[in-house]
Amino acid sequence: MAKIDVIMPQLGESLTEGTIIKWHKKPGDKIKKDETLLEISTDKVDSEIPSPASGVVTRLLYEEQATVAVREVIAQIDTDASAGKREPEKQAPAKRQETGGSPGAAARPAGAPAAPEAPPAGTAPAAATKGRFYSPLVLNIAREEGVPMQELEMVPGTGEEGRVSKKDLMAYVAAKKSGTQIPAAGPAFGGAPPPRPAPARSAPRIESVLKPVDGGELATKYPPPGHEIRQMTNILMKMSEHMVRSVRTSPHVYAIHECDMTNVDLVRRRNAGAFQKREGFKLTYTPFICDAIVKAIKEFPLVNSQVEGDKIVIKKFINLGMAVASENGLIVPVIKNAEEKNFIGLARAINDLAARARTKRLTPADIEGGSFTVTNYGVFGTMVGIPIINQPQVAILGTGSIEKRAVVIDDAIAIRSMACFTLAFDHRILDGALGGSFMEAVVSHLESYDRNQVV
Repeated sequence: MAKIDVIMPQLGESLTEGTIIKWHKKPGDKIKKDETLLEISTDKVDSEIPSPASGVVTRLLYEEQATVAVREVIAQIDTDASAGKREPEKQAPAKRQETGGSPGAAARPAGAPAAPEAPPAGTAPAAATKGRFYSPLVLNIAREEGVPMQELEMVPGTGEEGRVSKKDLMAYVAAKKSGTQIPAAGPAFGGAPPPRPAPARSAPRIESVLKPVDGGELATKYPPPGHEIRQMTNILMKMSEHMVRSVRTSPHVYAIHECDMTNVDLVRRRNAGAFQKREGFKLTYTPFICDAIVKAIKEFPLVNSQVEGDKIVIKKFINLGMAVASENGLIVPVIKNAEEKNFIGLARAINDLAARARTKRLTPADIEGGSFTVTNYGVFGTMVGIPIINQPQVAILGTGSIEKRAVVIDDAIAIRSMACFTLAFDHRILDGALGGSFMEAVVSHLESYDRNQVV
């Protein structure tokens, strides 16, 4: 009998522990190599952890919500071919450990199956689930079969919470090759805003992952049935701390500029078909905006800096962060060295990070080292937003929804695709003149796109 120890991985050099969010298998379950075994959360990112081998899960050493030091054994897998015929081993109680989740959570007896979870309140039916997750096995098959992420999101899933299994994907591929039509699962969350006049997509339902808790003394102050107390996710807690610290640190000032996106819209629509056929994903507005921001930062490098005491550290590289809303909270993956990428390179990097953010495949390195951030709240129909600076950066640009509006051009009324962009900047080192000039540069780059440009 060959046993494989599954250890708590170290997802980043500075990380010393991780919290087990969910076990996808229980003792006695068969599992394939690279199939998702569990989900873990750190103070930087949530990740799905694949199985290191095929076999049968024999031991789960820690309860869900237990916080475990990196390199600790958390589970065991029996790789013996006959393991599936045996009952899970009887195990001694596992050692207890402090938890980072709800109060009083601790390791359960080894080998005991995880307690069944009640479905979160407000959870949508599987066919309407936003931001589905995909196992490495499914993603590998999708790549081999040439199924892009946008198409994968439309595959109906029969697994838990609407997840797509290997069987679902193979059935979809077979039907596609034979010309049979399969009902779509519905659009999933992620990426850039859909082209108008398609309706704006809905936001990820973060309340679906906020688990009800006892509340202790808080329940006395806010008693049921008029109140319900839920536990913040790790990411939501870190986001909250980060935002409060940012408001306390930086005196925020805001500049809002209107931008005519008509030329960008024309270029996008004219190139959309050829681009998707060539690259395997849709051409959205996001790479156009990021390209304009990178060009503007090169003209005004002070917006790509940070404050250290009475010194200003100007970055000689542009690590562009993209704020992404997920059901667990806000996360900001980073396009490293964006100044070295052309338009296609930016588009590929954006698509890759968005896809990995949706499937919990980001690593701490993917969200570290940002020097400037862009947040696209316009995808949810918001026209004007007031973003909070992502510390230790000194500025963040928010993009509103792109809407067709009547505007005056050369004393004539015209219908144009318009959007409002907001720059929030740190008034300790950036004044209104610099903020306004930077925004004018961004707007100018977007408005001056050649309508006949091929991307």
